[in-house]
Amino acid sequence: MSTLVKDLGRVTVRRISVSDMDNNVYLITSKSSGAQVLIDAADDLPAIRALLAEGAADAHAPAKLALIATTHQHWDHVRALEGLVEETGAPVAAGRQDVSGIPAPVGMVLDHGDVGTFDGFELTAVHLRGHTPGSIAYVLSEPDSAPLIFSGDSLFPGGVGNTQKDRDRFALLYGDVVERLFGAYPDESEVHPGHGRPTTLGAERPHLAEWKERGW
Repeated sequence: MSTLVKDLGRVTVRRISVSDMDNNVYLITSKSSGAQVLIDAADDLPAIRALLAEGAADAHAPAKLALIATTHQHWDHVRALEGLVEETGAPVAAGRQDVSGIPAPVGMVLDHGDVGTFDGFELTAVHLRGHTPGSIAYVLSEPDSAPLIFSGDSLFPGGVGNTQKDRDRFALLYGDVVERLFGAYPDESEVHPGHGRPTTLGAERPHLAEWKERGW
C-alpha cells in the first residue's frame, strides 16, 4: 500500500499507521532540498526508517531529517522517539507545557503561533489545550493546496480529543479548536489526526454545537 498522502508542488506528505492503536506517523519532504519533518515517532522504528527512505526518493537532493515534531506527550505517540533521535541526531519539537513528559531532549520548545521554517516549506504550531496541557497541531500551508492540519489527538472526525469527562478540560479544548482551527482556517482545510482517517474542517463544522452540547 502506498504511503503517499499528498504530492504537492514543493513537498510530499506520506503517512504510515503503526502499533495496535493505529497511530499515524506523518512525513513531510521538500522536493527541492530533501529537508524532512516527521510528525509523531509513535512506534515501530523499522517502519519509520522505511517511511523516511520513501520520502527521500521524492526529493531532488539528499534527504535529511530536520525535525521530529511531537503533537503531545502521551506514550503511544513517542515510543520510537528515543531510538529515532539516537539514529538520526534530529532535534525534537514539542509544546512548552508537555516538554517534561517527552522521553528525549526537546530542542525546539513551541508556543502558539510559532513558525518553523525549513528549506522548502513552513509549519505553524497551533497550541490546543485540553487533551494534554501542551498539545500542538502542526499546519502546513502550501500555495497550491488547502491547509493540512496535523491535529494529533485534539481533533478527529466526529469530535475533539479525549478529555476524560473533565468539563474544564473539554471547555479548554473545544474553545481552542473552535477559535484556533475553525476560526482561523478555511473549510477546505484537511485534518490529519493522530489516529484513523482524515476529514475536513468543512465536514465537521456543522456539528460544533452538537459537540458542545454533549460535552465530548
